Amino acid sequence: MSDEPEILFEQRGPIGLVTLNRPKVLNALTYNMVKQLHPQLEQWAENGAISAVVIQAAGEKAFCAGGDIRVLHDQGKAGSPEVINFYRDEYRLNRYIKRYPKPYVALMSGINMGGGVGVSVNGSHRVASERLTFAMPETGIGLFPDVGGTYFLPRCPGKVGMYLGLTGARLKVADAVYAGIADAFVPADRHDALLARLVEGEAVAAAIAAEAQATDAAPLAELQGQIDAAFSADSVDAILQRLDADGGEWATKTAETIRSKSPLSTCVAYGQIRAGAALDFEDCMSLEFRLTNRFMAAPDFYEGVRAVVIDKDQAPNWQPASLDAVTDAQVAGYFASLGENELTFD
Repeated sequence: MSDEPEILFEQRGPIGLVTLNRPKVLNALTYNMVKQLHPQLEQWAENGAISAVVIQAAGEKAFCAGGDIRVLHDQGKAGSPEVINFYRDEYRLNRYIKRYPKPYVALMSGINMGGGVGVSVNGSHRVASERLTFAMPETGIGLFPDVGGTYFLPRCPGKVGMYLGLTGARLKVADAVYAGIADAFVPADRHDALLARLVEGEAVAAAIAAEAQATDAAPLAELQGQIDAAFSADSVDAILQRLDADGGEWATKTAETIRSKSPLSTCVAYGQIRAGAALDFEDCMSLEFRLTNRFMAAPDFYEGVRAVVIDKDQAPNWQPASLDAVTDAQVAGYFASLGENELTFD
């Protein structure tokens, strides 16, 4: 075990600075980090000397590659309540960031997936570098795009959010800005300069505008018509039928990708993203907590982590094994109320 703290907190002038500090494991988010970050943010919210919060990450490879899914896999298999406790507290943190009373600036560079998205994309000011690789790849490990995906995915242009949620497609900076997942492109070698402006007391919006640059053309913009045509269909099966009928290279590859994911995950994610369009952020997070409880009690997450992370054979045996075998009743059960165990907020 490293003696280095997993997460660092520092006050620099009027800025509360957070640094995710597990670079050797791509800054994967642990329960300990969640439990430290939330109260620190609350403390800074109450501190009149702090005007804004900045979150960054150590190392060049990753902002945060997501939650520590191997730990969640092992705890879940052992029946530990820590798994559900982690998700409850993580989702409450995501919601607190979304409603944070001061500017919350995320400096996103390198890989940003899953749990990392939850502590960045839900902030008020999302700054991405040319090194960004964004994805919500959860359907590939028997989960669903959580940490606020229920809210932000349906608010991407057209059906881009549905496309991202079902396929786990990876986005570079131009696509992230186009999709509304990042607000501005600031090159990695200017992030320190941006932070210095903020430390000197420059207003957040002005400081970002001063350092921001235009992105190249977004590949997603070119695909928008095809994405909308396919992903506006009224079921995952219907989306696949449209992609198959298209027959082009992008459509064929996209259909193949969806078919490789957990059938149950893709069907649940479809319903989740559709539902999220009409929900506020709090209701989205409560919905995600229902889904998490169901996925943690089902086999696909454990099988997905086995195939992708543990054995790395990339050959998961999903249950059910095909989209045809997923029933409407099965999907509906994932969305049912948890009763007294529903996620609530203070």
